[in-house]
Amino acid sequence: MSVKRVGILTAGGLAPCLSSAIGALISEYTRQAPEVEIVCYRSGYKGLLLGDSFLVTPEIREKASILHKHGGSPIGNSRVKLTNVADCVKRGLVNEGDDPLQVAAERLQSDRVDVLHTIGGDDTNTTAADLAAFLAKNEYDLTVVGLPKTIDNDVIPIKQSLGAWTAAEEGAKFFENVVGEHSANPRMLIVHEVMGRNCGWLTAATAVAYRKRLDAMNFVPEIGLSRERKEIHGVFVPEMHFDLATEADRLRAVMDEHDCVNLFISEGAGVDTIIQEMESRGQTVPKDAFGHYKLDAVNPGKWFGEQFSKMLSAEKTLVQKSGYFSRAAAANEADIALIGKCAAKAVECALAGQGGVIGQDEEQRDELRAIEFDRIKGGKPFDISSEWFGNLLAEIGQPKGQVVQTQHA
Repeated sequence: MSVKRVGILTAGGLAPCLSSAIGALISEYTRQAPEVEIVCYRSGYKGLLLGDSFLVTPEIREKASILHKHGGSPIGNSRVKLTNVADCVKRGLVNEGDDPLQVAAERLQSDRVDVLHTIGGDDTNTTAADLAAFLAKNEYDLTVVGLPKTIDNDVIPIKQSLGAWTAAEEGAKFFENVVGEHSANPRMLIVHEVMGRNCGWLTAATAVAYRKRLDAMNFVPEIGLSRERKEIHGVFVPEMHFDLATEADRLRAVMDEHDCVNLFISEGAGVDTIIQEMESRGQTVPKDAFGHYKLDAVNPGKWFGEQFSKMLSAEKTLVQKSGYFSRAAAANEADIALIGKCAAKAVECALAGQGGVIGQDEEQRDELRAIEFDRIKGGKPFDISSEWFGNLLAEIGQPKGQVVQTQHA
């Protein structure tokens, strides 16, 4: 297949890789196939359905490296599922009776796009898979090549998704300031809620990154400036079952000794229990277009704060969420290097007409390749039996707990 024009879109929630990934793809096409035109769709699949796009000019190509220094997505995101026809109609993206997949496919044809690059998480790339399947079934000559974006690092079978390393680093920076609030009130409980609907990797990685920052600090315990007061005292992730009363007893001893307790909690930890409680009270928990419960309505951080506040006799409880601070950051050096490798492979595969999601395939010895769309799934659980997580819990004096049986989303 001769590639003359490619499309790029970003979709789903933000991650610290979107701007950088766009810049890397533009640079790679300029290096590998400068004759190929690039069109960007604004606001993800919404822009594709509405035909809202622009061509990448020579001036943009020259400045592509600047995108590595910025977070967010300069071309915009949205959460649109092409197979959710009712939602697309409700939002005015297609007319009643239209098939969004067909509208998207015909738009790509009329725009003369030979390859579509989707940069997003499992929802974005499963939507891309639906589109790729529709195109193949209806003999549209187009290749879809995805890049894996998710700060949760929970895409099967991808070893490391783009932006996750940066999100952990940024969450650690965030808490470094927040933890100072322990001095604002006696018996202070601080709950740091970290993004991660089904996977605790980001919470654990953020905790490790934060403790590395503590390692680099000096303290004056004689005046009350001790590491113990800035330490993490508990880490709770969706894959781990623990006894609330037992943990409260342990943490109460910490509160009694140090006058504060600091917890790191995944936003998906305890969600099933919280939803059951809400629905038992007659509350309806809203869902998004992909059928996921909206976690801002569930609010696990607040729930954990309320439970532990009573059991620890905390005088004040502070719940802080680092998600928006972390996910809109510019990519760090480690992510930029990974993004560069993935973008180079994405362009190579695109020019060869090979579709899939670019990533290190855990089921094929971590080879960097275009992974088949039908193998891409969300909800990869974090392995709490991993040595580095076990070391983290041991260092903060927390029992390992039991593994929760998780299912792939």
